[in-house]
This record gives sequence, C-alpha cells and structure tokens, in this order.
Amino acid sequence: ETATARYLACGAAQLAFFLGYSCLIAFATTRGYTWVSHASSLPALYGRAVVFGSAEFTGLCAFPVLIKWLLIGEWTARDFPVWGVTYLRLWIVKVLVHANPVVLFVGSPLYVLYLRALGAKIGRHVTILSRTVPVCTDLLTIGAGSVIRKDCFFLCYRAHAGRIRTGSVTLGRDTFVGERTVLDIDTAMGDGAQLGHTSTLRRGDAVPAGERWHGSPARPTDVNYVRVAPKRCGTLRRAAFGAADLARTLLIGIPLPLSLLALLWTGVPVLGGHGDLDEQPLTSAVFHLNALLLSGTLFFGAVTLGLGVLFTVPRLLRRTIEPGTVYPLYGLRYGTHRTIARLTNLKFFIQLFGDSSYIVPYLQRLGYDLSRVEQTGSNFGSLVQHDSPFLSSIGSGTMIADGLSLLNAEFSGSSFRVTRTAIGRRNFLGNFIAYPSGGRTGDNCLLATKVMVPLDGELRTGVGLLGSPSFEIPRTVERDARFDHLRTGDTLRDRLAAKNRYNLRTIALFLLIRWAHFHGIVLLSLVTTGRDDAIGTLLEAGFLIGVMTYTAVYYALVERCLIRFRPLRPQVFSIYERDFWHQERLWKVPETHFNAFNGTPFKNVLWRLLGVRMGRRVFDDGCFLTERTLTTIGDDCTLNAGSKIQCHSQEDGTFKSAHSTLAADCTLGVGALVHYGVTMGRGAVLGADSFLMKGEDVPAHAHWAGNPAAPADPSR
Repeated sequence: ETATARYLACGAAQLAFFLGYSCLIAFATTRGYTWVSHASSLPALYGRAVVFGSAEFTGLCAFPVLIKWLLIGEWTARDFPVWGVTYLRLWIVKVLVHANPVVLFVGSPLYVLYLRALGAKIGRHVTILSRTVPVCTDLLTIGAGSVIRKDCFFLCYRAHAGRIRTGSVTLGRDTFVGERTVLDIDTAMGDGAQLGHTSTLRRGDAVPAGERWHGSPARPTDVNYVRVAPKRCGTLRRAAFGAADLARTLLIGIPLPLSLLALLWTGVPVLGGHGDLDEQPLTSAVFHLNALLLSGTLFFGAVTLGLGVLFTVPRLLRRTIEPGTVYPLYGLRYGTHRTIARLTNLKFFIQLFGDSSYIVPYLQRLGYDLSRVEQTGSNFGSLVQHDSPFLSSIGSGTMIADGLSLLNAEFSGSSFRVTRTAIGRRNFLGNFIAYPSGGRTGDNCLLATKVMVPLDGELRTGVGLLGSPSFEIPRTVERDARFDHLRTGDTLRDRLAAKNRYNLRTIALFLLIRWAHFHGIVLLSLVTTGRDDAIGTLLEAGFLIGVMTYTAVYYALVERCLIRFRPLRPQVFSIYERDFWHQERLWKVPETHFNAFNGTPFKNVLWRLLGVRMGRRVFDDGCFLTERTLTTIGDDCTLNAGSKIQCHSQEDGTFKSAHSTLAADCTLGVGALVHYGVTMGRGAVLGADSFLMKGEDVPAHAHWAGNPAAPADPSR
C-alpha cells in the first residue's frame, strides 16, 4: 500500500508540474504570436517574429539549465528509489533537458556548450552526434578531440529493480565511440581508446588507453574504427560554424515559418461566412467546413511540398561533396552533409512507404542504388536511416527488416568523409543493424537482429551471422523455408499484385489517419484561440495537455479498431498472406508520442489502453512494445530507456509471432531487446544492450547479459 501511494503521489506531482509548465509555455507562445500577427506590414511582421522567436528560444534554452542547478545542484553517484522525491527531481530535469530546442543542434559546437552549461566536463574540440541526451551531466567527462557517433546511450544513470543508480561515464582524450553503443554507469575509456559500433561497456568496464574494444559485452579487438585522416579544425572554425547555426535558426528557422503561419491564419478566406474562422460559432457547419479545408490544405500541401523538396534539394547539394575525400568538420561541406542527412531521413515518408513495394521507388528517388530490383513487397521495413542516400547500395533480392542504419560517413575528431556502403544480393537483414562502410559480408547472408557487422576477415557469403562480435550460424533452417513455394513463378506474381493493392489501401488509410489527427489539433487550436476572456486564457494554457491527451487516446483507439478490439494471436505465416499485410498496417500507427509519458504512471495507462497485460507500479523509462496484446509485464518491473519487447520475427519470407512474458520485479537494461516467445522469471535481470533470443526461458532472479544473452555476473 505504501508503494502504491508513493507511485500515485509521484504521478500526481508529475501531472501538476507538466500542467504548470505547459500553461507557462502556452501562455507565452499565444501572447507572443498574437503580438506578431498584429503587425501592420510585412517587414514589421518579420521583425516581430525575429524578436519573439529569439526571446522564446532563449527562454526555452536557459530554463532547463536554471532548473537543473536549482533542483539538483551537482549530480553525484548515488542510489534512490523510483517514484520518490529525488526521482521526481530527476524526472523534471530529464523532461526539461530533453525538450530543450538546443537538442536540434546535435553535431554542432553549440550542443557541447549546452552540455557544459548543465555541468558536463567536456574538453575542447569534442564532436557529439548522438541525440540521446545525458541527464546526470556532472558525472560525464569527455576529453578533448573525442567523437561520439549516432544512437549512443550515455545517460549517466540507470534503473535497476525499482531503484535509480547514477554513475560516471569518463572518456579520455581522442576517444572514439561507435554507432548504436551503450555506455553504462561507472565506465571509462582511456586516451585514444576506441569502442566499435554495436558495442557495450558494462558497469565497471574500463578500456585502457590506446586499446580498441568492441562487442556486447566489449572485448579487445584489432579493428581500427577511426579510418579518416585528421584535418585542421581549430576553435575559430568551430565558433564560426556554431554562430552561423544559431543565426540561421534565429533569423530564418524560427521567424520565417512563424511569419508564414501568421499570414496564412489571418488571410484564410471564410467560405460561406463572415469574419475570421476562429470567430465562427463552434456548432456551425461553416466552421467545420472551413476547418476541414484548412487542415486538408495544410496537411496535404505539406506532404506534396515535402516530397518535392526531398527529391530535388539533396540532389543539388550533393554536388559539393566528393565521395572519399576527407574534409574538415564544421565547414560548408559538413553543414551540407548534415542538411542532406536530415532532409532524407524524415520518418514520415519512410513510415508512409515502408513495408510495401512503394518504398523501393521512394528510396531510388532519394538516391539509393538498388541495382536490378527484385520486388518482394517487403524489401524494406518502415525504419531505415542513412548518412547519405547517394552512397547506399542494396543488392537485388535483399530483404531488410526495421531499424537498418547505413553508415556512409566516417569521422575523426577533426574531419569526415562520405563513402559508399554496399549490401550484397539475396541477403536478409534483421532488426536494428548498423551496417558500416566496408562491411565484410557478401551475397546470400542472413544478418540476425542486433548483429555486429564485421569489418575484418574474409568476405562472408552463404552464411548467417549472429551476435556482437558476430559468429557464423546456418543461413536458413527448414522451418523458415516452408513458404518458399509462394516466392516463385505465377504464385509470386499473383500474391505480390494482391499485396501491392492492399498496401496501397494501407498508405491511403495512413494518410487519412494522420490527416484526421492533424485536423483534431487544428480544431483544438481554433477553440483555444477564439476567446479573449479568462476562459480563453485557461483554454490556451491547457492546449498542450489537450493535444497530448487527444493524441494518446486517438492513436490508441485507431490501433484497437484495426485489430477489432481483439488480441493478436501467435501465428506463423508467409509475407504473401493477408494476415501479414494486416500486421504491416498495424506497424504504421505512430508511436513517437509515447516518449512524452516515459517515466510516469501514465505510460502504463497508455499501454493498457493498447492491450498490454500490464502489472502494477511498472517503471517504464522508454521501452517500446511492438505487439502490445502479445506482451505481459508483471508488477514492479523496471524497463530502461531504449529497451524493446518484440513479439515477432521475420526471416526471409516467413513471419512468426508469440507471447513474451516478464514476471514481477524483472529489469530490462538500457537498449536491451527481448524477442518473441520469451519468459523471464520473477526478479530476473537482462543487462544493457543485450539481445534475449526467441524462446529463451530466464530463471527467476537470474542475471543475463550479452548479444546473444547468456548467464552473466550479477554485479555488473
């Protein structure tokens, strides 16, 4: 009863804080926007937009830093329970730090300055490319000239068995941390040390100076992950790049969209009525007709314009960067490379076309070299990213599940270059794979989920690879070949045509669902801006809460409708069967809004709305569940940031799903992945960045870790 009371009290305090912060942001934003929109001329409109945008940007950047120092002071290594007062302070700082607009400057010297303001001890000329923001920043030390690649977790805290543990992450001078890595608390790397891609340092691990480690857990290797010669890149160059980044944001990135919105909002003609749209009666047909026209114009106009920009601007920019040439960081070419990467990795369009035949022409238009395409209808999933689409090559007949990251760019502490990344023919790639340039895999390979792609040794062909570091397994097994008769001849042609028609309807449904959601937000905007009295002020203040609640309930209802309010059943079928096409449709329901609820009791409510069998007082700091109705999580479980429970697998043309169950008091480490058909006994622990394979049964109170996971030292 005491634990439940503390859990509920923490949730109430979190809600109260978010209500207060949302009211503050909404009040300042609406008052500022009103001032901007009442400008008497275009120059005055732009000028006001610059002033207001700069003021709000500065406030949003400074407020988290101020609150961190007021609430926490200096972070120290300690241990405390979740749902308590100390945890509440950590959560407030984490929310503000992650919502800070400075996060948009990842890869810029400005981001390093921001972390220093939060207390991190970061040396000169450090490059950080990961968007995963550290929270306990006083415990972070990074030596001069170091590089941290994308998708690296270095939070300086972790949750374990219902308690939060904070600890140091210390990197020496000129260190290199690869992509899709996890640095647990109390880890260190000496000067000049390297940690390869898809690797983990467990608690207490220390890489000696000058050594190279890789794997999960990491171990020594001879592979050199820094393959780019250094270039001169001094303080002045970095400062100029940061200043230009900031000026572009304050003079173009914020005021231009704000000015266009003000012009559009005040200049929209009202069909069939008089006055402004927000002055129309909410119950009138005129109001709703015009709101539909407004939301439809904005939504489908943005989609059309976005495709036009994606297919033209990056192709023009690519001419300034020569593949294989080493350039200094923080110059024109580095800025161009960042722009290309950001534009061509927009998740909306990948989700729109992914898991269908239509992803192939989309990626080709972006710049992918897909050779002579052998259309399978599932060539790519709906989560694919790259550094450069123009240097991405995929062989004919290759199928790729969600989470592929093509590493077309290589970095040192002062330089970068872009190089071609090529995947061979007739491969199958599982989930969450970082594929680097120069990967030593050829044709007809199976790359298992979370595998480390080798950069040394002979070229692997006709084999499977599993683990980090990887080892060979059979390319295929009999149970995965049972549907091969559907993948050839007239049967394939007929099934593929039917799948394409179904996927086309799914794409149309995806657009309709997203438009309906956007239309709801437009309605909320009109309702909250239509009054100037005290009630209008309260409505404006509650806008952000309204949007979050509406989004969570709306998409939960959409998903439940798609499965007809019935739980999914464990199944095995071909990708050319209708049941699989319906599964692909479910994967297109957006879930990024889940992040707003991380670390709160409201995340558990959301999971229950989606059909998860969720126990009491579960601490979810950022776990993702793919098949909600196949997942069971017991009381008082602890789910760390970046962890996943995936109750399915797709290998070549075969899809399989099964229940996965976590008994009470289980812990999933940062970045850990639980596969389908898994059972974890009471109090079991899965270490950071581990991969618990299909069908595993972890005994009660056991500690497993690694990729693939196996019994491990519980002290780590």
